[in-house]
Amino acid sequence: MELRDIEIFLTLAEELHFGRTAERLHVSQARVSQAIAKQERRLGVILFDRTSRRVALTPVGRRLREDLQQAVDLLREGLARAEAAGAGTRQTLRLGVFGHAGHELRPLIEAFHSRHPGSDVQFGEIYGSDPFTALRTGEHDAHVLWLPVAEPDLTVGPTVLTGGRVLAVAADHPLAERGTASLEDLGDNHVVDFGPDAPAYWIAAMIPTRTPLGRRIPRGPAARTFHEVLSLVASGQCVHPLGEIAARYNRPPGIVFLPVHDAPPIHWALIWRSTADGTTLRALAQTAADLGPVAL
Repeated sequence: MELRDIEIFLTLAEELHFGRTAERLHVSQARVSQAIAKQERRLGVILFDRTSRRVALTPVGRRLREDLQQAVDLLREGLARAEAAGAGTRQTLRLGVFGHAGHELRPLIEAFHSRHPGSDVQFGEIYGSDPFTALRTGEHDAHVLWLPVAEPDLTVGPTVLTGGRVLAVAADHPLAERGTASLEDLGDNHVVDFGPDAPAYWIAAMIPTRTPLGRRIPRGPAARTFHEVLSLVASGQCVHPLGEIAARYNRPPGIVFLPVHDAPPIHWALIWRSTADGTTLRALAQTAADLGPVAL
């Protein structure tokens, strides 16, 4: 079967109308009829039941449609990959994430690669002490950050992850024996101070400034990176709230992660510079919107 005849067959199988098929392919209706009759003679089976009022696929025709459509899809994907490679159009998107969040984004990245074989994603690590600088300097194209993000020069894209919170405490901390924690417990302990480069409103979304009863939550000592936070927690100098993803991929000695039972869920979204809204970035955002957020 020639490629043009395959195209005619698949189009007729979709339209189930000789006139619309001819119009869509810019050929005569007679050409459509001849191509189908030729294949039916060659195969020795009827592919379409035709009457004056309707056109319908036969069981053999339906099976042939499924087989040919798979072959055509593979052919198109192969041609797209070859075209992208030959034209040197492979685009790499630099995506900043916290720690092991990239593992949870695998469904998104795999879907993005499937849809856009000429594009790729590279992960870079970011820190709670400085969530926006790498975006603004162009070092990263996008970040995955907890919400809210209310920066006039940054665009908030679709939510990609949702999950609860844990409280990191030293293994010998009194809370460790309880197996769970509440936001009120933060009033009795110090939490890490991330310094001036992270907006207070954004830090407060993860680490509130006051407990539900209104008690102030003490800040300090200072830390910049995730590993510095863990070192301070393990030494007993502070406790610290984190996304539950931290407990999923980390089991440091001397630290216990307690579920915070009364904390609202965290929503993580794609964030990028509003002036850097390129084709590849929009494609990733559209893929994320279509898939919806991953629940941790």
